[in-house]
Formats: sequence, C-alpha cells, structure tokens
Amino acid sequence: MTIQMDRKEPPTRIDIGVCTYRRAELEQTLRSLAAIAVPEGAEIRIIVADNDDVPSAQGRVNALRAVVPHEIVYVHCPSSNISIARNACLDNAAGDFLAFIDDDETASEDWIIRLMETAEATEADVVLGPVQAIYGEDAPRWMRRGDFHSTFPVWVGDRIITGYTCNALLRLAAPSLAGRRFSLALGRSGGEDTEFFTQMHRMGGKIAYAPAAWVQEPVPAKRAAFSWLAKRKFRFGQTHGRLIEARSGLAGKSRQLALAAAKSGYCALTGAIFLFSPVSRNQYILRASLHAGVVTGLLGVREIEQYGVAEVSSS
Repeated sequence: MTIQMDRKEPPTRIDIGVCTYRRAELEQTLRSLAAIAVPEGAEIRIIVADNDDVPSAQGRVNALRAVVPHEIVYVHCPSSNISIARNACLDNAAGDFLAFIDDDETASEDWIIRLMETAEATEADVVLGPVQAIYGEDAPRWMRRGDFHSTFPVWVGDRIITGYTCNALLRLAAPSLAGRRFSLALGRSGGEDTEFFTQMHRMGGKIAYAPAAWVQEPVPAKRAAFSWLAKRKFRFGQTHGRLIEARSGLAGKSRQLALAAAKSGYCALTGAIFLFSPVSRNQYILRASLHAGVVTGLLGVREIEQYGVAEVSSS
C-alpha cells in the first residue's frame, strides 16, 4: 500500500538589496520595506550593504530589526564605490530573486508583488519598475512641471536594452546574469548599472517592465538644479558612447561621432528656439548635453565622478 503525502512547494526566496552611504533616509527605506505586501508563498530577506569607510549604518540597521518583520543581513563593504556595494548584494544573495532599491527611496505597499507578477508573466531575467520623484517646494517650477527626475525604462522599438538599479528585480538563475558583477571602474562615476544591464541584454537576457511597481524618491535641494541634471545627462552620454565605442570599428565609430555631434548641435539650437518655454528649452539643452557626452565617450574620455566621496563632500 502506497501512502500519498502532501508535499509543500519550497517558498520563493526574494532578497532585497539596499546599498547605502551615509544616508539617514535609510531608515525610511527600511520602514517602507517592513510594510510591503509579501507575495503568496514567498519569503523576504533584506541585505543592507554599507559602503562607508566605517560601519556607520550598522547602528541604524540594528535599531530597526525589531520593527522590520524580515531578516536583515548587514554587510560592511568599504568604501566610496557603489559597485562594491552592489556586488556585495549579489555575493550575499541566497534567494531566487534579488531586488534593488536605493537608500533614499520608499517602496509602495505592492511593490514586490507587482515586480513578481511581471517576472512570472514574462519569464524575464530582469524586471524594472518606475521611480516617482517627489519635489520640494524649493524646486524650480519648470522642473516640477517637466518632472525631470523620475525614472522610467528607455524603449528601443518594443525592447528595453538596458536598465537601472533604483527599482529592479533580477532572476538570479538566469544564464545572462551568471557570474555577472558591476564594474568597479565605474563605481564613482555612475554608469555601472547601465553597463551591467547592457551586457546582460547582449548575452540574451530579457528585460521587462512593471509599470505599477512604484517606488518614490525625494529630490534633495542639491539635485534640484539644472547644473546637476546637465552633469548627470552628460555622464549618461559618456557611458553610452563608451559602450558603443567598445563594439565599433573605426568606420562605425566615425559614423557614431558624426551622428552624436549632429544631434547635440540640433538639440542645442532647438533649445535656443524655445528660449521662453523653460520646460521644452531645458529638455532640449539636456539632450544636447547627453549627446555631447556620447561624443566624449566615443573619444575615450572617462566618465566624470559624481558619487561617493565627491558627492558627500559637496553636500
């Protein structure tokens, strides 16, 4: 006689990586993760990767363990290089999935549920969600009207070919992610996430989008400035240009240089035409900065540093 015994499916394990560097807002991030809805049959674990020279976030994390209903793994991974922290999350991930959220963001209640729904429906290797910028009253009116800081995927036709780590879910068993790590050389300039997701897409990885998986991010005063946006766009362009240059021969590089220069000039001229329409004007000037960055990236100029020590010292 054979006795049939019910076997429970093992839980889906979801790790959430939070890279932090001297940010008090980490507390609000962790409190928001304490309140998220957990998908049925899933377990949540949080990895906090502290990128400071000293373990400055450890006390804040320990103080919140009693109010966060998920296991928290604290990892001290110095220093001042965001790629070190992102790689620490990958190295310490033990789940089926790893989600990334920034240490100044707060997750909506159904954030993980929406990411997981899209992952299951699309079988994608990576799922991106939107980031809604929250502006203070001191932010310029044109900036609030144009919403220059919110983050959404960039579509090329019907595909997403790169991504970001401010709201992302990674399927850790995907072949395109096997052994993949963030570039230490880009850990202070930024662009490490663009390179990471671009390379995984080139390896056949699929990137999907979950439009309802919202997180929110406040815009601090030092970022509510045109100069910060222009510098950021320029650096985006540098990374894009470097990635193109790495795959192009001399003829292809020359074509891309001419195209990027023409686009930068066109956008600058159009921005001047919209001189008295600040939203449109600044959109075009920022695009001109982006394409100018592509030119320098194609010429082999390294990305400007924006994060780590440079960012903290300017705050």
